[in-house]
Amino acid sequence: MGQEIAELFSRLDAEAFAKVVSAFADPKQRWFFSGQGRSGLVAQMAAMRFMHIGRTVHFVGEVSAPSIRTGDALLVISGSGETPVSVGFARIASQEGAKVVTLTHKPKATLAGLADIVLPVPVATTEQFGGSLFEQSCLLLLDSVILALARDLPDAHKIMQHRHTNLQ
Repeated sequence: MGQEIAELFSRLDAEAFAKVVSAFADPKQRWFFSGQGRSGLVAQMAAMRFMHIGRTVHFVGEVSAPSIRTGDALLVISGSGETPVSVGFARIASQEGAKVVTLTHKPKATLAGLADIVLPVPVATTEQFGGSLFEQSCLLLLDSVILALARDLPDAHKIMQHRHTNLQ
């Protein structure tokens, strides 16, 4: 698995990754995260980390998630880029004037066409089941975005630890 992830990362578009990092530059921007199935679980884990660095984040579908509006942003993870729910969310976000960012391994899919920023996750062949390589790579890519943003925070680990849940 490690070799497959390393090979995937060697094919990653560095410019597209930098655009994703830049998309998260404004610490006051509200972010909505979404994905279906295991991609949704990755989106939830990423949303938690963004909250840990002090960002305002919501997971689409949670009861406390407000409506998306102009100035907000939606991050959608979808391997196929054709998942109807994800495509629908991207359409709504765009119509409301929100920025749409997607991680997909189908950069010519419908979702990518709706997105303002696309990070292609170049999954080739894999010995793993289903979309595992895509999902693992998305989690590592979004954790890498966190690390890039944390470099600009004074004492990032202390901030993150303070924001980490204590109700467990």
